[in-house]
Amino acid sequence: MTSSTTTAPGREILSGAPEGFDALVLAALVTPAVQTVPPPLVLHVARDDRRMEAMAAALQFFAPGVRVLQCPAWDTVPYDRIGPNAEIVARRVATLSRLALTQRKEPTVVLATVNAMLQRLPPREFLRKSLRQMAPGQRLDMARQVQRLVLAGYQRTGIVMEAGEFAQRGHILDIFPPGRTTPVRLDFFGDTLETIKSFDPATQRTAKSLQKLSVMPISEVAAGETAIALFRQRYVELFGATTVDDPLYHAISAGGRYPGQEHWLPLFHEQLETLFDYCPDALVSFDHLADEAVDERMGQIAEHYRARTDALETASFGAAPYHAVPPDRMFLTRTEWDAALARRAVRQLSPFEQASAPAGTIVRSSNARAGRMFSAERAAEGQSVFDAVRGHVNRLNADSRRVIVATWTPGARERLINLFGEHGLKATARVDSFAAAQALPAGTVAMAVLGLEQGFEAPGLAVIGEQDILGDRLVRPRRKARKAADIITEATSLSTGDLVVHSDHGIGRFEGLRTITALGAPHDCLELVYAGGDKLFLPVENIDLLSRYGSDEGATQLDRLGGASWQSRKARLKQ
Repeated sequence: MTSSTTTAPGREILSGAPEGFDALVLAALVTPAVQTVPPPLVLHVARDDRRMEAMAAALQFFAPGVRVLQCPAWDTVPYDRIGPNAEIVARRVATLSRLALTQRKEPTVVLATVNAMLQRLPPREFLRKSLRQMAPGQRLDMARQVQRLVLAGYQRTGIVMEAGEFAQRGHILDIFPPGRTTPVRLDFFGDTLETIKSFDPATQRTAKSLQKLSVMPISEVAAGETAIALFRQRYVELFGATTVDDPLYHAISAGGRYPGQEHWLPLFHEQLETLFDYCPDALVSFDHLADEAVDERMGQIAEHYRARTDALETASFGAAPYHAVPPDRMFLTRTEWDAALARRAVRQLSPFEQASAPAGTIVRSSNARAGRMFSAERAAEGQSVFDAVRGHVNRLNADSRRVIVATWTPGARERLINLFGEHGLKATARVDSFAAAQALPAGTVAMAVLGLEQGFEAPGLAVIGEQDILGDRLVRPRRKARKAADIITEATSLSTGDLVVHSDHGIGRFEGLRTITALGAPHDCLELVYAGGDKLFLPVENIDLLSRYGSDEGATQLDRLGGASWQSRKARLKQ
């Protein structure tokens, strides 16, 4: 493993760090031998969301004492007409608030994607002013609290199910603020806040009491009269006088919200900042291929901006005019990106050994490599892959290496333990952390739940992945294509007002068949309406994604399009 205690500006390449082992390298960067005050901070840039989530899971296993904060990117393309998912925004705001408002007390890794790094953020002062602290016994006017929630971007609902929602029922105020896994229930007696309790959104039953509550904004867009005035001024400065067919300008001017208004973020704040500003003293580390992802993202931003300025969508679909904010006001330019890195200590992780590097760049090797795969043994007739694994483990033990077998799920771990035992590999033990694995007697194989695409081998350590032994995980076969006549029959059997369930988006209301012109060609679609008036146009050939729910009698609550409540219910049912 490679450890570094210097934070002087400069770039180092940490080679020989395959995926999986790179989490150990990152843990060494943030936990140096010499402790510092404040504790170290590393800003790690992953090439995409999948790699960010994998790194977070690996750090939880290899370095559970390190605080890990995640800042995902919006799940929209640049200059989109829809806004980012509320749950993603909540995760971003929670991370940014912790960086802006709290003092670092333990080694911390901030995980972000390339897309998140390149996008400008609301200033830290905005979050500091927006934070509200509540505690039982405080005198609070409920009507004023509701008004603050609306200004902070919260949505009023009948029942609170996902982040960014609130509901008021008499003296009860339910809120689901960022940074929490469950919503909270505030019980008022007059103007006094009596209790704060968390509750289960599925059962609505309260759980433990809380001694304090921090309410953060749920939107990165500033609200209120000052923000509206600033938006109006800057909008006119950038795009000229407005017309009656500009719904964005008129919706914001009226104090309302507009779908996708986040893509005009620079117009709502005096100035924007970046993750570099939120982590001013951080060492920056890069995922393998992250540099290539930066080039690709910058090209995508330029392409989408050109599409908007060339009015391609207006010409094709007759949509409302879209005045795109100049890219340099919404995203970092190449010059700004290079300048920010030039002032930082930068570590580039690479799975390959590298002998040379550009001038001014230091190369350090971790001497790790991808682990052995047992594909040949799986393919050979009459040969047991588990016997081959046992022989390989014995050789690793003889080489004084700690052996860890990483599985994707606890169930897979139990199955492998049984199979190993049947093939003579009985010295196994379940572990939940790297420290627990290191504490096992020599020769004992540590069985961990750690999702790795492939294992690795390093001095004194070898990790064998589940897929190395069993091959790629199975995926569901594609559904058999259905006849056009069957599709039309199913579509026409629905009546206007019927409630349907979409496998990805939940309960919506069928409003009829519509012909949509896309790329100059007509397309038959089912029009579905969701909570808040959002609409989804589903091509008729995808009707197999729907199931009938019943007639709309006004008692059923529609799901929010793009919300997390439906996915949460599905996950609970699977469990």
